Amino acid sequence: QVQLVESGGGLVQPGGSLRLSCAASGSIFSITTMAWYRQAAGKERELVAIIASGGSTNYGDSVKGRFTISRDNAKNTVYLQMTSLKPADTAVYYCNAHIYSAAYAWSDYWGQGTQVTVSS
Repeated sequence: QVQLVESGGGLVQPGGSLRLSCAASGSIFSITTMAWYRQAAGKERELVAIIASGGSTNYGDSVKGRFTISRDNAKNTVYLQMTSLKPADTAVYYCNAHIYSAAYAWSDYWGQGTQVTVSS
């Protein structure tokens, strides 16, 4: 059984910062990509940032220069440092990881989501 547990969401004023964390646990043999997605009310889920096991990263256009994704492979944890937050960043943020587990198969796993609200 593999679980992804997110933390760090909340309410922040425009221009503020937040740091999200997502820890993967369970019978994990290997993790390749880890990523953050978000879904605003009434909109489709979109990719925010993705990081490979070797550390290469890619970002959605709307967050480039403001958000930074990182990971700690020893802890099976991915982070999202968000700065210069805007009301348009308000959404539920989901962690995603591509994991080879004790099921002897690669699968995509998702966290439960954490709400980020940017408002004055």
